[in-house]
Amino acid sequence: MFEYKTKGVCARRIFVELDGNVVKSVKFEGGCNGNTKGISKLVEGMTVEEVVDRLTGIGCGFKATSCPDQLAKAVSMAYNNG
Repeated sequence: MFEYKTKGVCARRIFVELDGNVVKSVKFEGGCNGNTKGISKLVEGMTVEEVVDRLTGIGCGFKATSCPDQLAKAVSMAYNNG
């Protein structure tokens, strides 16, 4: 299980489990409960490349980042450091 400390969002940490290059599970600590649970379920079974391509660059309100954008970073780091 890879642990990523978020930057600039309400969620504090993201835990990512991969099976090769496929997302096995995601769990957020903090953030908007329903949204983080929803995004976690949506990315399960996706490849790292799909997650990064779809979620990178999504902002939240006036912020340049968001929980989905941070998830893309977390998944990428988990894959590259795994």
